[in-house]
Amino acid sequence: MVLPIVHFNSPVLRKKGVKVEKFDAALAQLAEDMIDTMHAANGIGLAAQQIGQALQLCVLDLRETQADFAWEYDGARPPLELFMPLTLVNPDLKIVPEPTTSYEEGCLSFPEIRGDVVRPDEVTVKFQDVSGTPHTLRCNGLLARCVQHEFDHLQGILFIDRMAKDVLAVIDPELKALKKQTRDAGKKP
Repeated sequence: MVLPIVHFNSPVLRKKGVKVEKFDAALAQLAEDMIDTMHAANGIGLAAQQIGQALQLCVLDLRETQADFAWEYDGARPPLELFMPLTLVNPDLKIVPEPTTSYEEGCLSFPEIRGDVVRPDEVTVKFQDVSGTPHTLRCNGLLARCVQHEFDHLQGILFIDRMAKDVLAVIDPELKALKKQTRDAGKKP
C-alpha cells in the first residue's frame, strides 16, 4: 500500500527514530508499504520519518540505478536482486572518512529540490532485517550515499543540513516555497 510522504517542515522529519523492539507482522507490513511508497515515488530510499513515523527503519532499492558501486553483504557479494529491496532496522553506521565525494542528491520529502552534498564514499552498516536477523553491509558509491542519507533521516538530520552555504543559497527560494506549502497544507480542515 502506498503511504503519503511528509514534506519539508513537517516536525516528524526532525525527530530521531526510536529503536524497533518488536519484529512482527506489523513491522514487515510497514516495511513492505514503505517499499511500495518508495517505488511509486521513483525513489531509491525512504525512511520511516518520511511516512510520519519516527522509527529506526528505512528501505533502499538501487537495482534500477546505472551507478557504479561495490558491496559486500554478510561477507559475500551476492547479486543485488538477492537482497534488494533492502530493509534496514536499527542500523549502526560506521563511516570511512576518506575519500569524500560531492554528488547531487534529492529527497522524496523535498520534491524536485536537488543539491550537491559532500559525503564519505564508503560505509559499513550493521542492521537487522524485519525478522530481527542481524546483517552487515559494506559498500561504496551511490549505495553508501543512499545508506548515509537514510541513516541521517533516522537521526532527524536532513540532506540540506549537509549542504554548503553556497549550495543552500541557490535552492533557498524553493525551500521557502516548500516550507510555506507544508505549513498551508497543515492548516486545511
